[in-house]
Amino acid sequence: MANYKEHLKHINTFIFDYDGVLTDGSVITTNDGEAYRTSNVKDGYALQLARKKGYNVAVISGARSESIIHRMRALRIEDVFMGVEKKQLVFRNYLKEHNLNPVQVLYMGDDIPDYEVMLEAGISACPADAAEEIKSVAKYISHFNGGKGCVRDVIEQVLKVQGKWMNDDACHW
Repeated sequence: MANYKEHLKHINTFIFDYDGVLTDGSVITTNDGEAYRTSNVKDGYALQLARKKGYNVAVISGARSESIIHRMRALRIEDVFMGVEKKQLVFRNYLKEHNLNPVQVLYMGDDIPDYEVMLEAGISACPADAAEEIKSVAKYISHFNGGKGCVRDVIEQVLKVQGKWMNDDACHW
């Protein structure tokens, strides 16, 4: 995609799917029904840094798991929408509630439920291992797979373009 970096200067909001973006999509389910996922610490660092620098950060997921909420809250991310059946409606409501224009939003998804939102976001991004239908509408395809640094990749690019990556507060949680 030519010149997508020019659009990064307008981004003030990051919205992510969870499974397949913040995780590799693998889920281990226990006998009591709890689903365990692994996440990347470098993605986590970038998420908390974006929040610390004043960016809106949200998760919109079809999954229903308290562990996701706990992980996001540990990173100071309060806007977590779980069990979402139609992501486009939550996306539109979030933009309206925060008085955002789609051009200000980078959305990263990896599979068919993300498709409609990706068509509306200012920058649509996906991991390297996203579904082909998602890759076909993404303005940026990360070189990293889901759960393996793709979130860090897009956040780092935005912060670098905006001159906010290695400032004084970067070395402190």
